[in-house]
Amino acid sequence: MNTTASPKAPLPVPTASHLEERSRRARTDAMSVLALGDGLYEVESASDSTYLVDLEAGRCTCPDHIFRNVRCKHIRRVAIEITEGRTPPPGKIAVACHDCGASVFVLEDEPAPHYCAEHTLWPGDTVRDRETGDRLTVVDISEYRADAVRIDAANCTVAEYATNSEYEPDVPVVGAIYPHASVRANGVVPSSLRVYVFPRTRLERVSPRNSPTDRAEIRSVAD
Repeated sequence: MNTTASPKAPLPVPTASHLEERSRRARTDAMSVLALGDGLYEVESASDSTYLVDLEAGRCTCPDHIFRNVRCKHIRRVAIEITEGRTPPPGKIAVACHDCGASVFVLEDEPAPHYCAEHTLWPGDTVRDRETGDRLTVVDISEYRADAVRIDAANCTVAEYATNSEYEPDVPVVGAIYPHASVRANGVVPSSLRVYVFPRTRLERVSPRNSPTDRAEIRSVAD
């Protein structure tokens, strides 16, 4: 006897109430989200099931997405975590700030060291030399590495300089001055300004940016 297989019944189309339920569960269900890079995220649920979300493609490996082709709670949860600043967006990764350990999002190919907004250096910032404890004022942040910038007077690179041996050789160089430069009414006396160069990780920012204290530290007005 010939028989004909019955076509597989399609899964029901989710109703509006089911979609609202996914949104609610995306926010309230216990889930952990881990950014893997390249726009991929690993989502682990309370049931110990782990799914892979490709956020840019809008795909997830969970059955709800695969068989119903819907925006599942895992995709929604990743979007929520990004919007609320707990997970890096595609193209970025979460790393620890070199100075305080706080989590900061940076481009995936951005070289270390990494710094949070509070510890990023800008010209005019007051810093402390970790080696000596001295306070200095930043005048420039170079894009060149400590092992590529030479100190002519010492006939070596910044990284090779004796007191820099404990600091990373592949970090940017920072130029800074000591806060005892002579200042007259019409500005700084050029001959009193000597710029010293340091590996970035040797310096630590110590005071709020552009504060009156910073400005007072770097000048003494001549009579």
